[in-house]
Amino acid sequence: MPTQRLNWGCGERPARGWVNSDVRRLPGVDVCCDIRGGLALASGTFELVVSIHALQMLAYTEIVPALSELRRVICHGGMLRLALPNLETAIAAYERGDHRYFCIPDEDERTIGGKLIAQVLWYGSSRTLFTEDFALDVLDRAGFVDTARCAFRTTHSGDPSIVELDDRPRETMFVEATAP
Repeated sequence: MPTQRLNWGCGERPARGWVNSDVRRLPGVDVCCDIRGGLALASGTFELVVSIHALQMLAYTEIVPALSELRRVICHGGMLRLALPNLETAIAAYERGDHRYFCIPDEDERTIGGKLIAQVLWYGSSRTLFTEDFALDVLDRAGFVDTARCAFRTTHSGDPSIVELDDRPRETMFVEATAP
């Protein structure tokens, strides 16, 4: 039987071979629901859950409950992989004056400070910012174990398919955690 995999917060990028979930009804979305009200999925269904640049769209107080809901749908020993905007690398690029680091075109923001703000908030869609210690802490608080940072396209899971949705390595932090 194939591995059950959830792509939570897929947006306009559903992936073949994954159950794609998003808050919006979009082409390729299999499960349309808001995680803040619970996922319309059975507990312990998935061996792998991946979220690429979606968690930051929730408010700070919604992060741990959302992660707890993701933990609920992951089977014992299953793995969660998050791709989050990396506040630490953005600040480091700002401090060294590296305009090229930022994905924000000059037509939108000319100053490096403007580029920093527009990128970390992603034009207003990001509501929560992440550093490595904060990301690992909220995973712990949500009940995950074996939390760890990973490199782009590298996993601790033992299943290389968990990294196939990775993108934007320059500005992204990847973290993984196991459901107990």
